[in-house]
Formats: sequence, C-alpha cells, structure tokens
Amino acid sequence: MVAPEGFPSQLPQSVAPIMKLFLCEKPSQGRDIAHVLGTTRRAEGCLTGPDLIVTWCIGHLLETAPPEAYGEQYKRWTLEHLPIIPAQWRSEVKRTTAGQYTIVQNLLRQATEVIIATDADREGELIAREILDRCRFRGPVRRLWLSALNEASIRKALGSLKPGSSTLPLYHAALARTRADWLVGMNLSRLFTLLARQAGHNSVLSIGRVQTPTLQLVTQRDREIATFSPVPYWAISVSLESPGAAFTAHWRPPPECIDEQGRCIREGAAQQALAHLSRGTTARVAGVETDRIREPPPLPFDLSTLQATCSQRLGLDVQRTLSVAQSLYETHKAITYPRSDCRHLPQNMHAEAPALVAALLKSAPHLRSVCQFLDCTRRSRAWNDVEVTAHHALIPTVQVPNEQTLSADERVVYQLIRASYLAQFLPDHEYDRTRAQLHRGELVLEARGRKILQEGWRSIVADDAPSDDTEEDADQQQPLPPLTVGGDWIVTEARLRALKTAPPRHFTQGELVKAMKGIARWVSDPQLKRKLRETTGIGTEATRAGIISGLIARGYLLKQGRTVRASDMAFALLQVIPPAIADPATTALWEQALDRIAAGELGLDDFVHQQSAWVADIVSQHRGQTRAPAANAVESPTGRGDARRQSTGSRQGRRPRAAKPARR
Repeated sequence: MVAPEGFPSQLPQSVAPIMKLFLCEKPSQGRDIAHVLGTTRRAEGCLTGPDLIVTWCIGHLLETAPPEAYGEQYKRWTLEHLPIIPAQWRSEVKRTTAGQYTIVQNLLRQATEVIIATDADREGELIAREILDRCRFRGPVRRLWLSALNEASIRKALGSLKPGSSTLPLYHAALARTRADWLVGMNLSRLFTLLARQAGHNSVLSIGRVQTPTLQLVTQRDREIATFSPVPYWAISVSLESPGAAFTAHWRPPPECIDEQGRCIREGAAQQALAHLSRGTTARVAGVETDRIREPPPLPFDLSTLQATCSQRLGLDVQRTLSVAQSLYETHKAITYPRSDCRHLPQNMHAEAPALVAALLKSAPHLRSVCQFLDCTRRSRAWNDVEVTAHHALIPTVQVPNEQTLSADERVVYQLIRASYLAQFLPDHEYDRTRAQLHRGELVLEARGRKILQEGWRSIVADDAPSDDTEEDADQQQPLPPLTVGGDWIVTEARLRALKTAPPRHFTQGELVKAMKGIARWVSDPQLKRKLRETTGIGTEATRAGIISGLIARGYLLKQGRTVRASDMAFALLQVIPPAIADPATTALWEQALDRIAAGELGLDDFVHQQSAWVADIVSQHRGQTRAPAANAVESPTGRGDARRQSTGSRQGRRPRAAKPARR
C-alpha cells in the first residue's frame, strides 16, 4: 500500500480508541470531509482527529469471488458443471488495494460508530456495507448523504446524518445487481462459449445482463438501416412576393397522392401542379392562424441528458463526459453529484438561488448581458419535490472554478451545466407561430413561420435541433410578412424536388445512453411498454457509460466518427443466444425489481432465487446442443451475406417472471 503523497507511512501508536469512523469512497473525498471536520493529523490510509478518524476505500476493496472459489472443479470450463449457483455467496479482497483494506479492517476493530460517507447511491452503499459485513462490524451506523463536495454542502449534510437503516435497502439492491450480473455472466458466457467450441469456434462469447441487450439495440438499428428501401417522393417549394415583402410556401398534395407522412408519392401529380405554378401567376390567401407559443426552459441535466448533449454538440464519448463531470465534482467542487438520474430540484434549494446566481455571474462577465432578465424569484418547473429522487439535478455549486484552470473539456461541460441552471431564472422563450393557407385554383399551398418576441432562456442555451433539417423545416423558421385573407401574392419561382425517404440514423453514444434509459420506446409489446414507461431503463446512470465502453473494448461495437455500429461478431453472438437474454425488456424488468428492493418492497433472496432459476432453466434447455460456429452463424447486414440467416441452434429462452414481493 502506497500512502497518498505527504502522508506518514504508519498510524501513530498513540491514537486513542476511535469513537467515530468516517468511511469514504476515495482519498480525495476523505480529505474534503476531514477538512470540514478538522481532522488534520495524517496517518497511513486515514486522517485522525479528536475522537474520530476519516478513512477511505479506493473504489471497491472487495470483489465477488470467481467460480473456482466455490470449488476447484470450476477452474475448467465444462458443460457438466453448469449452472454454477453459489449456496453462500463469497467476496474476496482485491489484490491491488489489499493494503488499504487491511487499514480499514483494523480501524473498524477500534470503531464504536461508523458514518458511511461513500457516494450517495446504491453502488456507494455497496462499497461501504460489503466491508462492514465482511469485517462483522456490529456497532451503530449512520449515513452522510452528500449532493456536493464543497464545504457548505458537507457542513449541511453533517448536520443531518441519516440513520443507517434508511439506506440499507440500497445495499441489498446493489448486492442483487451484482449477483444477477455474476449469474448471467459466469454461466451463460461459459455455456454458449462451450457450445460454440464444440462446433469449432474458439473465441470467448461474452454475455452480460445489461451489455447484451444494449448490443441488441445497436444491431437492431443497424439492421433497419441495412435493409431500408428508400421510397421516392416529390415536393414543391414556391417563392411568393408582393411589393416590399416575400416568403416561401410549400405545395400540399391532395389525399389520393400522399403516403402516411403526407408526402407526394406520384410524380405525375407533382409535375401537373408545377405547371400551374409558373412565374407571374398568383396565389390567394385563404386562411391565417397565429398562436402565441411560450417555451419554458429545459430542465437541468441528469447524467444521461448531459452525456447525450455532449455527444451531439461536442462529440465526446459518454465515458469521457462522465470522467469530466466526476472531475468537476471531486477535484474542482464546481458541480453537484454527477451520477444523478433526476432533472428536478427540491423546493428548499430555491432559497440558495440568489447567492449561487451571483457567484456564477461574477465569474462569467460575458453573461452579464442577461442580468437584466434574470429573476431569482422565478420558480420554474424544475423545482418539484415530488420528482426528486435520491439525488437532485446536476447543477453548479457556489465554489465557482477559475475557468483558466479547467481543461478544454471541463470548461465546455461546466459551461453547459451553468447555462442550464441560469436558464431556470430567465423568461420563457416566446414567439408567434403562424400557419397560412393559400390557393392557386385547386392547388393548396401552405406557409409556416415564426416571429420571436422574446429570446428568454435561449439567449444562453443553444438549440439542439438536428443539423439535417429539410428545406421545409428550415422555412418554418422564416418570419412571415403580414397576411390578409383574400390578399394575392405573385409566384416568383416554383421548384420541384425529387427526394427519397432516409433510413434511421446510426446511434451515437449519447443517443444509445438515452435509448438505454428510455427503453419503453424500443419495446413493441403494448402491455410491457406500459409497464416500462416509468422504469429506469437498462443499466444505471453510473454504469451505462462503462457498458458502452466495454462493448467497444471487446470489439462488439465499432466507433465510426460520432456513431457506433455493431461488428460482425456482435451479429454472430446475438444469433446463437436465446432472444430473452438479449431482450432489453428483460433487463428493464430486472431494473424495476432492483428499484423495488431499494425501496424495501422486494427481498434480496427472492430476486436472486428467481434469477438463479432462470439461468438454470436456460442451461437445461441448451446443454448438449451443438452450436454452429458463431463466426459463421450470421454476417452483419453490411452487404455481405444474408442478415436474416438463422443459426441451427435453439432459439428458446423465456423472459424471467417478476419476483414476488418478500413477506414482511
């Protein structure tokens, strides 16, 4: 164990018996909390003070034991030994951080009370509680629940410590997730790798509870793109003018000529319409409708939305965005807890707005032009206690960083977060949206436009509209001149465009994160879709970036510019495993169950028993079946081979039933 720089290598021999032990997640977090507590004496792996010690983990100090820990026979991969379902789950000390584990273990033996100060989420709960369980700590436990690491936030949290029992269900949810991942990964990766080897394929097939359904999302999108057949359609744009004014309208084809999206699919009808729109002809205004539109500011960021925005605007990988946000949180103390799944703020934080807004504007002179419009008494829809989960939205703190000390990525990500918070105190974006209909004989033209009345929050928040808008979409942003029913306008030009429908886009990493979170959109079963509308999706805010990065590292996903695409190996894998394993709905239902465990509504043992039974059922169905080589099972739909060719293996596999609530 190497002590942090500047720390003595030995715990002082004169340390008095510990009254309280603060257990943090990382050394930097420990130092921040110790500074506020006045715990300044340095020792190996901890900071000491009167009647208390602050120590830390280095991430997870323990890890789930591998299969061979449950028996020497599991060192060899054989079908006969599957499924591997531990009767008593074991953990092991990680070799790389064994020294720090020993320090924490020794300190726990002296402690009379523990305050868990790890990250305020279920994974942070697991990091601390797994050590307390392994070391058999039986003293009282309380929870420090931090939303930010600046001094004011730490002092506030220290003044309202939670009882340990209030967050214990988070530990059970994290254990459930860990054990479900182990059961699926260890058993099904071995099962399908061994079946493939029987057919001559030597690679390891990596199967994961979240990674495989994520891969399914990408392969499904890639297949849709590869098999997409463009459909031709025709559009006419018409330039109209009268003295001192001009605008653009578009031909609206009659119902018998259009598809479901209202596009003209008969070229002859479009050519005939064009002939009636020659230069110098007139069109008469038949109707005008104007609506006053007020757009409230977008909600502040959660992690997924931040990752999606950074992917689209900046081209940042989702893992890079998470790393930058973590640095802004831990190193610079400039933002609140970044791994939040919430986009709302508690009502009582509204009182902090004047001081925070003043600090943000003081550090950003270029934003002072909006000062006259900022109103800290304004209460946007972001302030909603009902919508706040374990964490609130991701916002800046009063500890404003010197932007010159930030990296380029840190600077732009911080600016996005700052702007989203300040937007809550700016007026709505307000404009008049006008739709006009003109007639040229039997032809119908339509013109749309908008007139901005107040920029409001859009003065500091950029528009995320797609960059490949159609000409008609772009024309909807035009300011229309005053139009009077019965007024005539002269046609100066009519342009016929031959177009084709476009396939869906390949996923960017940010869009993939959004798809993982909003999984209901990708489920076709109506009943299941209704169930999943309120789910957290597949994965969590803390794990989705790692899942995508892992798929890229293993070669299942390929980065191409800002997009990700499935490799041949990904298509091959998904052809040789049961559909239920890759079905995103399966994992989304599991995530719902984990949320129920975290809420104390479902028992850990019940959930793990259900997953064990499901894995055992799959092993039973497929044991003894020889798989076609995965590399030959199917080719990716890139023009090489038939994407619809099926593997010769079984495609069985049922979605696991939802576990019943534990009796209480």
